[in-house]
Amino acid sequence: MKGLILSGGKGTRLRPLTYTSAKQLVPVANKPVLFYGIEALAAAGIRDIGIVVGDTEAEIRAAVGDGSRWGVTVTYIPQDAPRGLAHAVLISEEYIGRDPFVMYLGDNLLNKGINGFVEDFVREAPAAQILLTRVPDPQMFGVAELQDGRVVRLVEKPKEPKSDLALVGVYMFSPAVFDSVKRIKPSFRNELEITDAIQDLIDRGLDVRPHLVEGWWKDTGKLEDMLEANRLILDTIERRIDGRVDAESRIEGKVIIEAGAVVERSVIRGPVIIGADARIVHAYVGPFTSIGQRTEIRNSEVGHSIVLEGCIILDLENRVEDSLLGRNVRIERMPVKPSAYRFMLGDNSEVKIRW
Repeated sequence: MKGLILSGGKGTRLRPLTYTSAKQLVPVANKPVLFYGIEALAAAGIRDIGIVVGDTEAEIRAAVGDGSRWGVTVTYIPQDAPRGLAHAVLISEEYIGRDPFVMYLGDNLLNKGINGFVEDFVREAPAAQILLTRVPDPQMFGVAELQDGRVVRLVEKPKEPKSDLALVGVYMFSPAVFDSVKRIKPSFRNELEITDAIQDLIDRGLDVRPHLVEGWWKDTGKLEDMLEANRLILDTIERRIDGRVDAESRIEGKVIIEAGAVVERSVIRGPVIIGADARIVHAYVGPFTSIGQRTEIRNSEVGHSIVLEGCIILDLENRVEDSLLGRNVRIERMPVKPSAYRFMLGDNSEVKIRW
């Protein structure tokens, strides 16, 4: 069985950060989102993984390499433009061959992995197996309608959903799906929709099995979802202090301080992860915050945020909250004081705050 990770999207909902970085490489709990997908496939026993890449191919190749660190072999499959999930399947036919495969969206996170789903798929051998979860806003997703435990209809972002069961970004297919993606037509978005391909399998009388996901699932395409995924994963960490913490600092709860990091005269209230060689001086880092390596926070407070590597936050009078800061961002106080800060900044940004 093979794996197929889709990593070619442009990440428009995370701009400006994704002008300079692939959305799948934005870190959650200091690990790129894409890596969680590779780990999930490897844990399920899949050793051959194709990654569909687009404009950010070079960056993804540099981050992932040949896959050997996860014990897998990675093959890159270029896609000329985002033309829909079913198009990504279509261009991967030569790589997949006649093997069954798992398709995993590279910006999705599942907290309990996919081992059980893969085992069920191998044992039962349906034409397709889809993962579903109940959502409050099904009009934003592909939605499945079930009858007697079978999938009878799929609709992509319906205006009037007949179900609250949304498609999670993990699918399992037999080679029969290749015939279906060749039979469907582009949607009004001019994309080949995977929901249409699965519907074609159903219309041809082939077996499509649903599985309801237990635990949380996150599509990390938006700022709010990135922060929520960061919160959920940080809540699972175990305390580990490998860096240096002085006697005047206080470390509370589940906190990871990586080797080379320095904490002086500060309060760190977990769950928090502080990356290697970061420096936290006379500062407060609050719950559900990830601090990237080589970041410096001095005389400032940060909470419920993702701060990427190399950032500098200096002398802020108000707390930074609910924020995602790109690499090498610099924020420092200047005259004229605002009442609150909320940021989403791309790589190499610089913000001066007046007081």
